[in-house]
Parts: sequence; structure tokens; C-alpha cells
Amino acid sequence: MRILRLLFVLLTAASCVKAPQETSTTAATPSPHAGPVRIGFSMDTLKEERWQRDKQLIEQRAKEVGAHLDVEVANGDDAVQTNQAENMLTKGVDVLIVAPHNGEIAASIVEAAHRKGVPVISYDRLIRNSDVDLYISHQVERIGEMQADYALKHVPKGNYVLIGGSPTDYNAILLRKGQMNILKPAVDRHDIKIISDQFAREWKAEEALRITEDALTRTGNKIQAIVASNDGTAGGAISALEAAGLAGKVLVTGQDAQKDAMQRIVKGTQTMTIYKPIKPLADNAVDAAMKLAQKQPVATTDKINNGKKDVPAILIAPIAVDKSNVDVTIKDGYHTHQDVYGQ
Repeated sequence: MRILRLLFVLLTAASCVKAPQETSTTAATPSPHAGPVRIGFSMDTLKEERWQRDKQLIEQRAKEVGAHLDVEVANGDDAVQTNQAENMLTKGVDVLIVAPHNGEIAASIVEAAHRKGVPVISYDRLIRNSDVDLYISHQVERIGEMQADYALKHVPKGNYVLIGGSPTDYNAILLRKGQMNILKPAVDRHDIKIISDQFAREWKAEEALRITEDALTRTGNKIQAIVASNDGTAGGAISALEAAGLAGKVLVTGQDAQKDAMQRIVKGTQTMTIYKPIKPLADNAVDAAMKLAQKQPVATTDKINNGKKDVPAILIAPIAVDKSNVDVTIKDGYHTHQDVYGQ
């Protein structure tokens, strides 16, 4: 009997994240402990439209599966995000979902959670150099490749401006890596010339505006393509192009399929964006949180190295959108016809 008890303890202490062939998105079974599973969702910001959608959809899924959800928003402040996470742990959450402002600093949140036996899901942005339990995002490096591939196919020669996101967000680094996977051979062939390669602090549109203005000045307005890493930075770049009378004449990429970006695509001032369906991201995060909280395995199909370990990952495929398929977000229920066309 003593041996059987020992075997039971060893089995229940085993890792609860496995990597079989298919991603599981099945809702979790009821919690084994009294009351609903308590999920803490630590968010960096609600400034961008897409993060408002993440919050809404995670709240919706948590309600559907009967979980109690506590949401805290740090407004781009690392100290605030760390303190908010500590408070949620003190209140007794069973699992944390963290969309970090700074992927390096957020490692301390993982450490604090694990000291209390609480698993952590890195949501959309990778938490670096930590023993984080699971990463749920879109195929970020692939998004960078899609942006660059689109630009190169439509503008195979000329001067390029690269505008990255916040350097504290590891997604910005992964995007640039993906972009350069595609662009470097063209640079080596001297087909294109990268005249500016900078990152926009905090993903700010005004930073992208400044970067683009500087590039226009240095080249005498001779820019053929701007690979902007998201729609906010695309908007800033387009403001500079409009002032120079070049809006619609320079290819501009983006990401997130924001409403204003979709309207710019219809208008012709922004060339493309990357649509990342948020519902499967939110649903997978909540369903995985339920399983981790109950010490159940979460099926994954991918891994990504965060500097400390190969983190089990669920990565969702993105979709490139331009004028030819702009209705895809309407058909998916992400936007209304009026959102996109204004009528």
C-alpha cells in the first residue's frame, strides 16, 4: 500500500504540458477543487483596438467555461504589471495568463507564480528566460516573413524602410527576424536597399512618423516600400507620406487588421495588413488555463525557445489581407461592413 501511494504522488507531480501531434482546444472538465477555477489575466495595455478584443473574448470564454476571471491592465508600466500579478497571486488565482509589457522583466512574474505553485501562460508575447509553462500566440516570425514577402513580390527593387515595434516586446524582434529571412537575399543581390531599420518605442505611431519623415528627408522622398510591423506604426508612416504627397504611392505593410487600417486599405493608402484571428487565441488560452489549473495535460504542436527552455506552444496561423480579400474580416465577424467601408 505504501508503494502504491508513492507511485500515485510521483504520477500526479509529473509535468502537465505534453506535445502530441494535434492541438487540443476542448474545454476543460469541472475543477476538482471547491468553486470555479480562478484565472488571473495580466495585460500590458488596452490602448490598441486588438487588445480590447482580447480582453472581451477572454472574458467571454471564461464565462462559458465557468471560470472566475480577474483582469488587470498595467498601461505599459512594468512595475505596475509586476505588482498587479503579485496581488492576483495573493488573492489566490489558480493560473496566470500574462501578456507582458517587457518579456524580460515578466520573468519575475513567472518565478513568483511558481513559488506559489501557480502555472503561467505567456499570451501573445513570449516571456523570456523563464520557466513559463505555455506560450499561446500567432506565428509571429511567420508574420514577419509574410509582410516582407508581400512587399518584395510587389516592389522587387528600390529603397526600403523597416519600422519595428517596441524593442522591449520580443514579438518585435521575432517579426524583424522573419522580415530579414526574406529581405536579406534581396539586399545581398542589391535589388533593394534598406535605408532605415529602426524600432518604434512602445509601438507608437508618432515614432513611426518621425522615422519615416527622417527617411524621406535623407533620400529626397525616394522610398518605394515601408515594412511597418503593425497597423499603428503603419498609420504613423502613412501620416508622413501624406504630408509629402506620397500616400498610396509607397507600399506600406501592417499587422492586426485594425479598423482604421482596413479603411486605409480600401482607400489605398495602406497596402496590406496581417489578420490574426483573436477568438481562437483567447479560447485556447482560457481552455489551457483550465487544464493547467487542474493539473491536466495541454496538447501542443510547437515549441519556441525563450532563452532558458523550449516552451511548449500553441501557434495560430495568420492571414495576409489586401484590397483583393479585404472582406475576410467581415466574413469572420471581426469587422462589420460599415467598419471597413464606412457605409
